[in-house]
Amino acid sequence: MIKTRTLGRNGSAISAIGLGCMGMSEFYSNRDDTESIATLHHALDRGINFLDTSDIYGPYTNELLIGKAIAARRKDVFIATKFGIMRDPANAAIRGVNGSPDYVRASCDASLKRLGIEQIDLYYQHRVDKTVPIEDTVGAMAELVKAGKVRYLGLSEASAATIARACKVHPIAALQSEYSLWTRDPEATGTLAACREHGVSLVAYSPLGRGFLTGAFSKPEDLPVDDYRRNFSPRFAEENFARNLALVDAVKEIAQAKGVTTSQVALAWVLAQGEDIIPIPGTKRRAYLDQNIAAIDVVLSPAELADLDKAFPPDAAAGLRYPEAFLGSVNA
Repeated sequence: MIKTRTLGRNGSAISAIGLGCMGMSEFYSNRDDTESIATLHHALDRGINFLDTSDIYGPYTNELLIGKAIAARRKDVFIATKFGIMRDPANAAIRGVNGSPDYVRASCDASLKRLGIEQIDLYYQHRVDKTVPIEDTVGAMAELVKAGKVRYLGLSEASAATIARACKVHPIAALQSEYSLWTRDPEATGTLAACREHGVSLVAYSPLGRGFLTGAFSKPEDLPVDDYRRNFSPRFAEENFARNLALVDAVKEIAQAKGVTTSQVALAWVLAQGEDIIPIPGTKRRAYLDQNIAAIDVVLSPAELADLDKAFPPDAAAGLRYPEAFLGSVNA
């Protein structure tokens, strides 16, 4: 049996790691819907029931893929999806954020239809809309709970102050934010502390540093030319790559000594930060999924955790985690 963790203060028991599904439909190369669906089925067979998607992945196509994959297995799945980031299908560079009540309601109905389900288990506001009071957005989300369309509410990349305000309107079960050895922002910004104060689980996306912490890359050219990390992610840029590569050496050393993979050590570190943290590593291949699942049973000693903390202090990574133009929507 896969180990489980409780969502929020008194929510559902879900698998200790989830499966991030974004890369099955966009941003990463070598996508294959047949293998992605096989990976989704394999996850469910292994006990990984926490699937993470969003209406903007594709856009829209990832929810359709998930819906197709789980059509006959709804009872086995805990589905999280998101609303709030608007994209122009004709121009991926154009994005906006919308947290208006009407948009919340319309987005939920559209996601339910694409997923082919009657209720979303966990519904996130993907980014906070600074032009709409969080009380109004969460109020509309709470109406979805009352209507039976949503079970639990979540926020993504929200600040400690926003979390506190949101929780006064309706319990927030989860905050999804980037968290890993090389992105320790939730510790520095106080959002992790706020989650713990209000009984909110931290769902850690990119717990493997967008793949950097797997140790699979030695130079930027290792990434396919159409991979967004090569052209979009500052930490993969040539001027930052070598410095970040040196940081991964400490993870590799511990992994080699334990007889596990570098990615398993990186995931084990996230899991070791608290039972209220649930990482959602993304993959579209069954082999990598099995590696990630095995990380649940990797136990890091206090000395190993101390070594990793020393190698990866909160500001260790070179480069911003997003292009500067996108940073205004995080910790909002």
